[in-house]
Amino acid sequence: MLAVEFPEPDFRFQGEKGQEMIWDSIRRKWVRLTPEEWVRQNFVRFLTGVKGYPPSLIAIEKQIRLGELSKRYDIAVYYNTQPWLVIECKEPEVAIDQKVLEQILRYNAKLTAQFLILTNGHQHFGWQIENAGFRWLEALPDWPGIA
Repeated sequence: MLAVEFPEPDFRFQGEKGQEMIWDSIRRKWVRLTPEEWVRQNFVRFLTGVKGYPPSLIAIEKQIRLGELSKRYDIAVYYNTQPWLVIECKEPEVAIDQKVLEQILRYNAKLTAQFLILTNGHQHFGWQIENAGFRWLEALPDWPGIA
């Protein structure tokens, strides 16, 4: 399991039509605060605030086509204009299991990222794809632009 310690939350919240909303600094808009969104926002803060990933190279909930289906990945980090790391977020009560792994693998068939991460906010698992195989990650990769 990856060691991920979320930074102290400093999110902006507001109520809208009876819904609690959270400001998404990547998408630059208010989004409905769900348990999965809480995991997603905390993970993005970890990527940018702790690991130093550039916010401008992070995409959230972008649509991709998988055959006839339209799907949305949770988080992708780009490097040299290509997906470099893909993260699938689940709400805390959802187990990180084979089904979740198969989901990110389907997305990555299209995205072809080098790193895959699964998280439910409590458990975090990651792999590096190399030589048509998978290498278990013990830590989230450092941003390649950091010397």
